[in-house]
Amino acid sequence: MGSPCLFRAISFAACLLASLFAASNVLAEAADNHRELRLWYRNYDNPAIRNLVQLALDKTPEYGTYELFRSEEVSQGRALLELSSGHSRILDIANVATTAEREESLNPIPVPVDGGLLGFRVCLVLPENLPLFKGVSSLADLRNRNISIGQGTHWPDTPILEANGLKVITNPRYEVLFGMLRNKRFDCFSRGISEVLFDLEHNRASDLAIEPDILLAYPLPSYLFAAKNDQDTAHRLQLGIERAINDGSFGKYLKDHFGRAIKELGLKARTIITLRNPYLSEESDQVGRNTLEELSRRIEYLSQ
Repeated sequence: MGSPCLFRAISFAACLLASLFAASNVLAEAADNHRELRLWYRNYDNPAIRNLVQLALDKTPEYGTYELFRSEEVSQGRALLELSSGHSRILDIANVATTAEREESLNPIPVPVDGGLLGFRVCLVLPENLPLFKGVSSLADLRNRNISIGQGTHWPDTPILEANGLKVITNPRYEVLFGMLRNKRFDCFSRGISEVLFDLEHNRASDLAIEPDILLAYPLPSYLFAAKNDQDTAHRLQLGIERAINDGSFGKYLKDHFGRAIKELGLKARTIITLRNPYLSEESDQVGRNTLEELSRRIEYLSQ
């Protein structure tokens, strides 16, 4: 009969080998678990959103390898309909502004992708229309001057603006709205401060101008969404973003992608016109309100 010491040594070696074998199985399983994920084309074409999705996926290697593809070019309404169907062959992930209805029918990752900046809006206008906005300092001024605002048909901003008594002209295609502005179908193409510089640089819009004096502000967190039944993708994105927040890479992402806009749009000198948003869930309403209340601090942080 062997000595107790020898028996313990053999047992330890066996346990160690078993642990190494189990770990190798986990790694092999992760390597075999390869996903081809399709990001809505509007988000894929936007470096900030695409980089955030990649950041979250890269921080969760235990879920397996991945390839990120550009989806077909479909409207926001069609993209969300595809996700809510639960069996889309067109896309797996989309970033859009949230509503209570969207959170119910889809799988939200409830972290504002731009730090909550989407609800801060500036006007993209024709240069010759700039005098129309001179001296505007309130919601009443916008109404009294009958300033019309262009938005996407399926964007949650549309009912928000209408609920605040503003005139809204819509089209389901984002790209078409630039031509509508040029054709004077509306006065202001309202764009998030995290979007508008990208608009100018990637949509051949050098003939348009950013109105310099007003800032529309309402609670409007922008989330990543997966399909309701795609828990794997939703959990992976949520965990990846949480890890990025904890290790500081999410804060670096915000500065890298949105710091320039904060500086160049002169937010500190703008007149803030606050609007209400009656279409948020209780949780997202609180997220949005916190963002509005911390506007000055966020501007200071991102402009450093």
